[in-house]
Parts: sequence; structure tokens; C-alpha cells
Amino acid sequence: MKYLPLLLILSSGLALAQTTPAVPTETETAAPAVPLIDIMGQGGVMMIPLAALALLALILIILYMLTIRRATVVTNRFMNAADSMLRKRDFMGLLSYSHRRSEMVARLCAKSLQFVTENPTASVDEVKDVAETEGSRQSSILAQRITWLADIGAIAPMLGLLGTVIGMIKSFMLISQGSVGNLPMQLASGVSEALVTTASGLVVGITAMVFHSYFKGRVNRLLSEFEAASTHLISLLTSQLKNQATPGVTGQQVAPVHPHPHPQTGEMYAPQDVVMPHGQ
Repeated sequence: MKYLPLLLILSSGLALAQTTPAVPTETETAAPAVPLIDIMGQGGVMMIPLAALALLALILIILYMLTIRRATVVTNRFMNAADSMLRKRDFMGLLSYSHRRSEMVARLCAKSLQFVTENPTASVDEVKDVAETEGSRQSSILAQRITWLADIGAIAPMLGLLGTVIGMIKSFMLISQGSVGNLPMQLASGVSEALVTTASGLVVGITAMVFHSYFKGRVNRLLSEFEAASTHLISLLTSQLKNQATPGVTGQQVAPVHPHPHPQTGEMYAPQDVVMPHGQ
């Protein structure tokens, strides 16, 4: 009889173990992985323009990585050759060499030298005006190239927001129809479309803006080097034009002419050189 309580406890434990469901393991409760392409496919029709913007942003990023660099703006090879030719006043040779180069500073130099050769009587200020105008044009071309990424960064989130609104409209239209048969699944479809388009627009927009900021810093650094190089070349060109416009032997001074006293009279002028007024 003394073992009766122990037997009761064991029998109740066995009964509880048989009635309690088994706890699922971690592998059994884990949701199946959904491929990314399937998630993107749930975004609806707005995923088409978002995919096009993403592809365009990728192409622009690769293109800017290859083209926005120092070799396309100014190189030491061109600067050394241009400095040597300008000091020798070989304007035609430098003009021909500049046409064969692709740097921005080479295009500036070619434009300035072409104006000098076509207008030999042009003043130094006119040459500087032409150089400044061409330099501003080249700088604006380089700076405006990266605005495409800024536009994509602004448009992509707006498209994502539009997709969100379309998805929510679909969900509320289902609610307004009053069909409660499979309503939770239909609402989940509209909400998932809204969330997927929002996330996609933000991903594309944030990526575009990040690379736009990176390329903007690179462009500003290259424009500083372009301004320094163009200032050096134009200053050297205008100085050579000034020296060419005033030829002569340097280092010689003309002595002033002073009247000398006459060797016989000691006067400053000879008697026959003095013109007496009439009436004397």
C-alpha cells in the first residue's frame, strides 16, 4: 500500500504524455524560403518601371566608374607637352596635338588656340573670354552627367509609393465588394503588392542617391584640377601673346638726349640756331 501514491503519479504522467502533442522542432516550424524572383513578382505592374530604373542606374554607375576619372580631364603627359610648346610659341603644333587628345583641358586648349589662329589681331582679354566660356561649358557637361542618378533617386521612391497606393486600392475594393469567402488571402495579396513596390522603390532610390553623392565628390575634385590646369595654360598663352605683340630687344635702355654747350661760345645753343623774334 505504501507504493500506491508512487504508482498513481507514474500512471498520471504516462497519460499526460500520451495526450500532449509533440512540440515541433525548429526545422518543422521554419517557413519555407521564398525565392527573390517570386517576391518581386508579387509587386504588380509597377515593378516593370522600377526594374527599368534599376537597370538604367546600374548601367550609369558602371559608365561613370569608367569615364569620370582624372585621365579624362587632365593628364601630366598633355600638360608637359602643352607647356613646352607654348614656351616655344608653337601654337599650330599645340593645336594639332590638342585635336588628337581627348582630355577636357585639351579641348579647352584647342578652342583657345583656334580662336587665336583665326583672329591674329584679337586682344588678350578676348582670348581669356573665349577660354573662360569653353571652360564653363566643359565643366557643366561633366557636372550634368551625374544628374541622371539624382533623377533616378527621386523617381524610384515615387513609383514605389504609387505601387503602394495601387495595392491598397485593390485591398479596399475587395472589402467594399463584401466577398468574405477568401477575403484574408485576397487582402494579403494587395498588401504584399503594396509593400513589395515600396521596398523596391526605396532600394533603387537609395542606391542611386548613394552613388550620386560619391560621383559628385569625384566630379568636384576633378573640376578643381581642371580649373588649375586651364588657368596655367591660359596664363602662359596670354603671356606669350603679349611678348609676341611687343617685339624688341630686351635689356636695352635708350639714353635721354640732353643739349650740350657750344664748344666756342659756351652757350647752350649756337648763335645761328637762335631765332630772334621779329622787330628786334
